[in-house]
Amino acid sequence: MPAPTPTTRLTGQLVLGDQLIPGRIDFTETITTVTPLPAAPADALILPGFIDAHVHGGNGADTMDGPDGIRTLAQFHARHGTTTLLPTTITNAWENVLNALHAVSDVMRGGVDGGPDIPGAHLEGPFISPDRLGAQPPFTVLPTPELIGQVLDIGVVRAVTIAPELPGALDAALALGGAGVRIGIGHTRADAATVTAFLIALHAQGIRTCSTHLFNAMGGIEGRDPGVPGALLADPHAFHEVILDLLHVHPTSFRLARAAAPERVTLVTDAMRAAGLGDGDSELGGQRVIVRGGEARLPGGSLAGSLLTMDMALRNAVTSGVPLPEASRLLSGVPAASLNLTDRGSLKVGQRADVVVLNADFDVESVYVGGRHIPGAGA
Repeated sequence: MPAPTPTTRLTGQLVLGDQLIPGRIDFTETITTVTPLPAAPADALILPGFIDAHVHGGNGADTMDGPDGIRTLAQFHARHGTTTLLPTTITNAWENVLNALHAVSDVMRGGVDGGPDIPGAHLEGPFISPDRLGAQPPFTVLPTPELIGQVLDIGVVRAVTIAPELPGALDAALALGGAGVRIGIGHTRADAATVTAFLIALHAQGIRTCSTHLFNAMGGIEGRDPGVPGALLADPHAFHEVILDLLHVHPTSFRLARAAAPERVTLVTDAMRAAGLGDGDSELGGQRVIVRGGEARLPGGSLAGSLLTMDMALRNAVTSGVPLPEASRLLSGVPAASLNLTDRGSLKVGQRADVVVLNADFDVESVYVGGRHIPGAGA
């Protein structure tokens, strides 16, 4: 039997709800005590671990590479504060997509030494519009009952992206959502009415929904044509992914999302294999990607995923004027709620001991996943 996790005690400024207060937490695999104190070190910020529901790769690895690639990208993102991660597929030949889901299943069974918890996969492609590929390669397919059955048989998909205008999209979403999968709307050319009807039908069944990287690969908002983002933001239940690298989404658009959907905006990285490697050539779904000056683009100039890590997303949120407790929720409590992960996302007694310690500059100092210390934090 594995040795029990020893008790760890951390003292600093705790993010508790809407407050940042001096205090102490003790934990093993779960948090055992949370104790407010009169004073504590000001340069130790203690936050719930980050939850990234949309991440393709990092440190040279990609979800489509198989188990070793998934472990490599997961370990990389754990060092940047991600304690829960959904490896995310890209549109590709269907056989390759299934192989990637089986690889996620293999990794889930064995866990990731020095990495985050992986409660499932995000199936971003291939049930998307061929006219809204973004940086995805052209291997779209329709969400037929046969293909949805194959996905459900593997049993690892926790989130999916579907273009609601596709034939069979609603039936597919109802089947997946009924199995506990969060339904994302993205990579779509649907009109606002189609999106609204799609959301209403899913919410009537108690199914969780989310925009897939809000504002990206879905058109814009106009007064007489609210489009996909307008319909999504007008919905009172949908959650919203935002890639806050300050390239994919303008700070004003980020403020709009927060104002329209308080407590329903969740930050994601959408990171690709080039994250963490610096400038040079890389690859996404078999396509050449050029990384220069912190931007990843296809040869034609389109943005190709991001180089973001979750600690960078937190710093960008704070720099954009978001108070630290709210910024923390965008990376922890809100994504936990969107994925129905009730055992994590806050520093409360009984929750998983998924904890990130930052310094006063919001750099990662240490990371704990289920009470286990992750070596090399911040690297």
